[in-house]
Amino acid sequence: MPCTPVGRDFTQAEIDAVYKAILARRDIRVFLPDKLPDDVVDRILRAGHHGPSVGYMQPWNFVVIQDKQVLRALQAVVEKERIRAGEPYPDAKRDYYLRLKVEGLVEAPITICVTNDPTRGGPHVLGRNTIPETDLMSTACAIENMWLAARAEGVAMGWVSIYEKDDVRKILGIPDHVDPAALLTIGYTPHFPEIPLLERAGWGTRRDFAEVVFANRWGNRESL
Repeated sequence: MPCTPVGRDFTQAEIDAVYKAILARRDIRVFLPDKLPDDVVDRILRAGHHGPSVGYMQPWNFVVIQDKQVLRALQAVVEKERIRAGEPYPDAKRDYYLRLKVEGLVEAPITICVTNDPTRGGPHVLGRNTIPETDLMSTACAIENMWLAARAEGVAMGWVSIYEKDDVRKILGIPDHVDPAALLTIGYTPHFPEIPLLERAGWGTRRDFAEVVFANRWGNRESL
């Protein structure tokens, strides 16, 4: 008699819901001012804290920001870097880039700064001796958990990554050795788009799935 695989304890509806959240996740820049319920924010944060981490180092912290003065200060440093980031592009593409809305720091009711502490767990973290950047990889897993949890809750999230780390450290009082890995704006939105913002804006398209999967060796596209 065939054995039932261990862990097959999700119903088909629950399995479908996981994939629905993955495919429906979007990077959102437009928010409603409505306050988020405390229990919803708590569940999103706990989803991040239950992310996988190499050596169980859990290198993250979450700074929950609602103070508009602090948010305006963050917006100012992001705007400074947004303009600088457009400088390498040719004139037409630079103008197009500068018209894109890249953040909703003041509009969203909450911004969460997710930090990454590369010293968490001490100098010898299990599984990290040859790939030191696994601390940042672990923090990215926490962020993805939060993004999927937010989407399942009907909450929009946008990842703001255009800033100088030292600027954000100064505004939020983050220690020098800790990196502000992401500013995540969260709130309700009037619309979840069918396709990602940058694809809709003509900035890029999703790569064909067959181009990114290899069999056994790099470049081998034989059928798996």
